Amino acid sequence: MKFLDEAKVYIRSGDGGNGCVAFRREKFIEHGGPNGGNGGRGGDVIIEAVDGLNTLIDYRYQQHFKAPKGGHGMGSDRHGAGGKDIVLKVPVGTQVFDEDRETLLHDFTKLGESIVIAKGGNGGFGNAHFKTSTNRAPRHANPGQLGEERWLWLRMKLIADAGLVGLPNAGKSTFLSVVSAAKPKIADYPFTTLHPQLGVVQIDGREFVLADIPGLIEGAHEGTGLGDRFLGHVERCRVLLHLVDATCEHAGQAYKTVRTELEAYDADLGDKLEIVALNKIDAVTPEQLKEQKARLKRAAKQTPMLLSGITGQGVPEVLRTLVEVIGQAPVSNKAKGVVQGEQGDAQPEPPTSWTPLSS
Repeated sequence: MKFLDEAKVYIRSGDGGNGCVAFRREKFIEHGGPNGGNGGRGGDVIIEAVDGLNTLIDYRYQQHFKAPKGGHGMGSDRHGAGGKDIVLKVPVGTQVFDEDRETLLHDFTKLGESIVIAKGGNGGFGNAHFKTSTNRAPRHANPGQLGEERWLWLRMKLIADAGLVGLPNAGKSTFLSVVSAAKPKIADYPFTTLHPQLGVVQIDGREFVLADIPGLIEGAHEGTGLGDRFLGHVERCRVLLHLVDATCEHAGQAYKTVRTELEAYDADLGDKLEIVALNKIDAVTPEQLKEQKARLKRAAKQTPMLLSGITGQGVPEVLRTLVEVIGQAPVSNKAKGVVQGEQGDAQPEPPTSWTPLSS
């Protein structure tokens, strides 16, 4: 299934049914009173966060959603039936924006959470509603109210325990494919990954969710290379695993490029715990590895871990470190209540051996 993290939809709630003008007409009953029923209420449009979804692909093929109208009132005091509500099911982590793509209407952070995004129109009153002691035979009824209509943008941000970040072709997809059952596209050229990928990682009887975020480039926070959309997925990750390609020209500069984009996009990303790892160590000589490790250590202000996604060298050690840090990472306000392994309101302090991005 293709991953889709943004979709535009048109919604319209149902119109209310019209009230009825009717009078009681029976044999031997003279001047029967009004008995026109009320119209039914139009159906609502509801958005609900459900389990089992991790993409908005359903809204690529159907963009228009209209709730049924309410039934019209009828004689003999028969009221119209209410229109049936329609429910748009979205994954947890979906944000609903107005048509301007800036006004946030709702952020779904809990499973089973739902909102009425468009209310159905009220049904009109029948003439029986207007009968009074002085007006015994009203001959008017109300029409039903119109429903609401609007265009919406659905934008999904992945919710994962850990997120893989780095420049294009840093080996993130290879790492994800090795440690989980995910099957991302892998090739020897930049920008192979165009959509975020999720995988469940198991190590020492414990498991966590790992997200592969497409490669970031300079200017990503301004939208270069769709970077602003990719950076949105990083917000809800509790821990970042920053992979740096050992075969690149300068490991320290590569690290700083990604870090600058993260901080420029959202200052809160600087509070996230980060593990730095030098990848593809099998593709460089020992002298080159020593030099790149020193460069990365100076830039990141922490000793990087060494690994190779191809040979598996250092991978178990990195996973064990991730499990340890995830268990101690505080849950951000943007992901509280939805990430796995939440420990409640009281969160322990981050380990001193790992420094936030803002350091």
